[in-house]
Amino acid sequence: MKKIHLFYILFCVISVFTNAQTITFVSEKTNKPLPKVSVFGKDGNILAFSDIDGKIEKQSLTPSQEKFQIVYNNFPVASLSYADMDKDVIRINDQFKEIETVVIKNTKPAKYILIKGNFNAYVTMNSRLNSYTDGIITYIFDNKTKKLKSANIEQYRIFHLADAKNEKKQVSSWDTSSSLRLPELKYVGNPEEYKTKRNVIKELKGDQKDQIEVTGAALQQKEFSLFGFRLFDIKTILNMSFEKGSEKTLKDFLEYNEVISMKLKHKSEPEYNQIITYNNFYPKELSFSDDNDIERVKFNKDYSNYSNPYWNTPSFPNMQTIFSNFFKGDLKEKTNKR
Repeated sequence: MKKIHLFYILFCVISVFTNAQTITFVSEKTNKPLPKVSVFGKDGNILAFSDIDGKIEKQSLTPSQEKFQIVYNNFPVASLSYADMDKDVIRINDQFKEIETVVIKNTKPAKYILIKGNFNAYVTMNSRLNSYTDGIITYIFDNKTKKLKSANIEQYRIFHLADAKNEKKQVSSWDTSSSLRLPELKYVGNPEEYKTKRNVIKELKGDQKDQIEVTGAALQQKEFSLFGFRLFDIKTILNMSFEKGSEKTLKDFLEYNEVISMKLKHKSEPEYNQIITYNNFYPKELSFSDDNDIERVKFNKDYSNYSNPYWNTPSFPNMQTIFSNFFKGDLKEKTNKR
């Protein structure tokens, strides 16, 4: 009996200690967890990104940052001091942007399902923004198997930091714009495909949407070496949102977010550099078609390619505006090809 009592006390102490190490962001309106909340430091560094339980690690924040900007759904929603952040739970006004309904066109079933929408993607080097892209894209799925057939960009912009030096043996100096990726919706039509032994899956049922988080990891115990470079600690977090209470089919699909982090260095560098890629897609229109030959341009990361200022649309997820507030003229757009 004494052993059981001692175990219970120990469990409570560990639980309290563990909870004290995290901050949970919740909706001011529903009191439910808010995944995908970004915490920016005063210098524009992305210090934390909340998981499906709305949690971030307290240790990622330091008093030297003084002020923190909280960004949710591509909008700044709060500016908090270090004292404000010294809480276990922080309530956020998440009503800045309502969930938009995906327009369904050409409802007659056909060979392909086309999902058109907006995307943004950006890469940080040691928490600091390094490169950014956004644009308009259409994903084509086989209507029978629901497998992704292709990703077709209509327009896009590319930005990079002007001070990148690209020293071969100094990873921290690299311009990562060549590593920018499009959101990869490989199994969105078949979420069950994510259920493997290597992945951990969590679900969150909200008042407006249901979310699925898929996490995976590699090279946790041993680094990988090649040509003098060291790669370590790869982690992935995928988050897919669907209509509340739905069967989670492509018709119910609302949003896709992907975070990929890794640690990389040249053998001559004393410390690893943490590189994090954020990829986001927001569907706007779903249609059926027997034709998969649609307008597209090549995603060449050496330049932008657009014919109109699509980013001025009020609903567009324009994170470039937020980044520009921190980096001003240092964030340079690459030449528009058109």
